[in-house]
Amino acid sequence: MEIIQFFVDLLSDPRGAIAGWIMTLGPIWVYTPLFLIVFVETGLVFFPFLPGDSLLFAAGVFSAPGGGLHVGVTWLVFVVAAILGNTSNYWIARLFGSRIIDSGKVKALTPERMAKLDHFFEKYGGLTIVITRFMPFFRTFAPFIAGTGHMNFAKFTLFNAIGGISWVSLFVFVGYFFGGIPFVQEHFEVIVLGIVAVSVAPAVIGAVKAAMSSRKSKGEAADGAAQGQEATSSDKASRGKHAK
Repeated sequence: MEIIQFFVDLLSDPRGAIAGWIMTLGPIWVYTPLFLIVFVETGLVFFPFLPGDSLLFAAGVFSAPGGGLHVGVTWLVFVVAAILGNTSNYWIARLFGSRIIDSGKVKALTPERMAKLDHFFEKYGGLTIVITRFMPFFRTFAPFIAGTGHMNFAKFTLFNAIGGISWVSLFVFVGYFFGGIPFVQEHFEVIVLGIVAVSVAPAVIGAVKAAMSSRKSKGEAADGAAQGQEATSSDKASRGKHAK
């Protein structure tokens, strides 16, 4: 139960979690849980629910002068964690991907998400690794799918580095430069929820479009089948008249 409560607290209040680590672990060891959370979220397909964007933003806020963290160290720790996490995910997929998928133990690896990521790889290629960095859940699964055969390691490493640096830089430096504004301090929880909502929005919009497209295709197929049946019935009736 304690581990569950830990994740609940972390998801609901990343700022409070970081503040507690600074006080209990000190200015050096505080970077350990920050590294591990980002590494595990990006490196293991079993933990896509861990906070990414909100944690980076909150750490950026604490990296401002007087916050307890150093912005350069924070940035470097997160970049290394993000790149190594994706690399780990890639090689897990390379070695055990088919077994993990076939086992069905990773419930989050739904056929819908797999199909969506396949579409991303077909449309954007290596840029998928960069794009999905900014999409919760999908950033955990994209390197896994890449490792199952969509991309060679050299190409993956290039886009992995670009995506990791871009993702970390955006959220850490936004938190660093704007986290000290009184409005941000007073409405921190709402802003964090907004960040998560904006991050999830592309995936939600894509899912809605896919669902609408699927319904439209099914409707067109049904209409085509109905027209075919009508044509067949009409043809049979016409033949019957000629036979008489």
